Amino acid sequence: MVSSISNTPSPTKAGKGATPKATTNQVGGLRVIDFLSKRKLAVGFSAALTIGAILLLLLRGLNFGIDFAGGVLVEAVLPTKPDLAPLRDKLNQLQLGGVELQELGDTNALLIRLQLPKDMESAQGYVLNQVKGVLGDGVTYRRVETVGPKVGEELIGSAIWALLLSMIGIGVYVWARFEWQFGATALFATMHDVLTTVGLLALLGREFNLVEVAALLTLAGYSINDTIVVFDRLRENMRKYKTMPMRQLMNLSVTETLSRTIMTASTVMLATLAMLFFGSEVTFTFCLAMVWGVLIGTYSSIYVASAVLLYLPALRPVEARVQA
Repeated sequence: MVSSISNTPSPTKAGKGATPKATTNQVGGLRVIDFLSKRKLAVGFSAALTIGAILLLLLRGLNFGIDFAGGVLVEAVLPTKPDLAPLRDKLNQLQLGGVELQELGDTNALLIRLQLPKDMESAQGYVLNQVKGVLGDGVTYRRVETVGPKVGEELIGSAIWALLLSMIGIGVYVWARFEWQFGATALFATMHDVLTTVGLLALLGREFNLVEVAALLTLAGYSINDTIVVFDRLRENMRKYKTMPMRQLMNLSVTETLSRTIMTASTVMLATLAMLFFGSEVTFTFCLAMVWGVLIGTYSSIYVASAVLLYLPALRPVEARVQA
């Protein structure tokens, strides 16, 4: 059975000066959306986002939290279940630096992270005494640790290497599964998604800790998963429609996988939004990065990856070999 490919003009009323409406592409009865007709606008939008993110990182930088900037970590067991909001206010009134509070399970255990200013790095004993004064009597201290600036710098380097190696590994995987052109495109789209997410965190001034690194790795995996679905359908259609132009093949592949993309993005977004609005302060930045990551990852799978693949000069020999 051979699927029909047609350009059917939309009906218009005859009359003097009437302008015909745009044609509708159909493949086997499926209305194909011409996504790539907006590729120049999408490329400009992505370029603006990427340049803006780079400028924010260079001029403003990230607001590194305790994991990277160093500080004091205290794990304590209180006589009663702690109320985090008033406790956080009391600790902030000490003006010791950034404060993070985290409940440990259903017990009365509490994890306190204090980011110390640079002029107080040598006053850790004073800081601990101030914290003990706020918590009061009857508190058992399980753990007291100090994260120095040197350790924080090492963690920054490890986080950068983790992100770079993960994205390179993604590109190599796609290269091995498809063609190297697909791998290069997938790597570019993933870097676009991660970089714009980091730029958003820099713009909002949210604290950047190891949890946010986990968010970046998660959205990189989500983004490449959506891109691979489109690429897999594109490869299938390249074998099926050997004389169809590459742009039309890409539009067809994106249209055929669009329902799956929408359903996946919607389910992930519902769960992430629930955590964003009803979760704790500890997971807020993680969820914020994931919400943006789902949006930008879905966008890049449709526009960034397809547009870059279309513009890639080395793609033409691949197209010629498939058409042979």
